[in-house]
Amino acid sequence: MDLSLLIGSEFFGLVLIPIFIFLARILDVTMATIRIIFVSKGFKYLAPIVGFFEVIVWLLAITQIMQNLTNFVNYIAYGAGFAAGTFLGIYIEGKLAMGHMSVVTVTKKDPTGLIEKLETSGYRTTGIDAKGEKGRVEMVFTIVKRKNLRSVVNIIKNFDPRAFYSIEDVKYLHEIHLPHAKHHARRRVFSLLSKRKGK
Repeated sequence: MDLSLLIGSEFFGLVLIPIFIFLARILDVTMATIRIIFVSKGFKYLAPIVGFFEVIVWLLAITQIMQNLTNFVNYIAYGAGFAAGTFLGIYIEGKLAMGHMSVVTVTKKDPTGLIEKLETSGYRTTGIDAKGEKGRVEMVFTIVKRKNLRSVVNIIKNFDPRAFYSIEDVKYLHEIHLPHAKHHARRRVFSLLSKRKGK
């Protein structure tokens, strides 16, 4: 088939162009969603690269819209592509599971078992005493990779199903390696002192 005849045909204008616009919008909105997530997580070198290709694809889509203003199907394809691209971008970001999360656990139980379980599973923790609305509570702070978040939440729930915990994104992380042995020894000393004071 002659390409010029295909481009000038009604099928090209009513079917192929809307499909192109739809797919282009899926691609550029998906990249836009990922770019925004990169910016929020501090990936300052990846975000501009994604943004470059995002704008090029958007220009291709909007050019077809401006050249075919009388075809209302193009507008539907444009909007549908935007919605689908947003969903796809969020889905891809969830699968990538990039960055770190801060998990703060508040419990009335002795947190020693929780801390030991988290640390033996490879997660660094910090525990402090705190005062809640109804008395003394224990707070345990943990920084984990997002892909490991579900595992940490399961550990918390198994330790104390009634524990309160909050989860937040971590934009910047400066890791300091602390010796685990000293940390455990210090916890045991504090535990012994608190037991003696209680007697």
